[in-house]
Amino acid sequence: MEIEQLISDVLKQYDVNANNSTIVRIGSGHINDTFSIGDKFVLQRLNTNIFKKPEAISNNLSIASLHLKKVEPDYLFLEPYRNRSGDLLTRDASDGQWRLFDYIEQGVSVNEISNSEQAFRAAKAFGKLTRLLESSDISKYQSTIEKFHDLRWRWEQFESALINGEDTRKSEGEEVIESYLGFKSLLSEYESLIRSGMLRLHITHNDTKINNVLFNAELSEVICVIDLDTLMPGYFIYDFGDMVRTFASPVSEEEKDYSKIQVRKDVFESTYSGYLSEMGEILSKDELELLPRAGAMMTFVIGLRFLTDYLNGDTYYKTSYPGQNLVRATNQLVLLQHLSD
Repeated sequence: MEIEQLISDVLKQYDVNANNSTIVRIGSGHINDTFSIGDKFVLQRLNTNIFKKPEAISNNLSIASLHLKKVEPDYLFLEPYRNRSGDLLTRDASDGQWRLFDYIEQGVSVNEISNSEQAFRAAKAFGKLTRLLESSDISKYQSTIEKFHDLRWRWEQFESALINGEDTRKSEGEEVIESYLGFKSLLSEYESLIRSGMLRLHITHNDTKINNVLFNAELSEVICVIDLDTLMPGYFIYDFGDMVRTFASPVSEEEKDYSKIQVRKDVFESTYSGYLSEMGEILSKDELELLPRAGAMMTFVIGLRFLTDYLNGDTYYKTSYPGQNLVRATNQLVLLQHLSD
């Protein structure tokens, strides 16, 4: 069935007027398919090969939304519309799962941070979400992707890919593979932190790329945090580390010219300050001391995932050209090297 017909059939399950609206594919995410429906709505199809428990996403969003309405009623939290059956997820004829959101007309997303003030605002926005949810009952939340940022799990997947991956790709990626193997000490450090109890679970966003906040047109204020599919219990290093990973470099993880990759000190410091402006009184003394290590750990996690997917034949992340996941993995390796200097 054509995508336009699928979308039309899905929209009919909502009490909204989307007649004659122009449908445009939007977003730069690696996982889901997202479409604007005129200037009124955003419709997104979940990749259920990745999100195998879509009901967990609905559960978490419902719990978070109810809590936020109690603690800060004016907070803009993008919960999906409920369809005519009262569900946050809508199934299509091909068994796909969709969600409908309001279109934030004045909202702008960016793929790279332009200045330190934007970094401060974005980090503050992600930190505020976790702070507001700190008093929510964490036991009610479910994992939307099991072991999502678990470095032990990601390392085991990497080791499996080294054995079972495509031989040609293993050969082409040999130098990058060896470099990642050289950072295995980060795995030991991560496991030691978990065992020690220095890290505590919070409700974290878990995907704090810069394009998961919406700025105003002037890029001077954050309107809201978006892409909440991975909102679930996690460690602060997942959020702060991913901010460092995606904020500090002037180029994105797609950049092929690795000489452009660097760590902008002013952006890093603003990310640190913005996050702590909301989370400074939430994090323990131990967690505060770990902040400088978070960027390297999360860059290692994401780089491993890109490299593993490359070796396995690009089964997880969307790609638009051969070798793209190897480029991403190399890009993250260069950033990791800078963060480890």
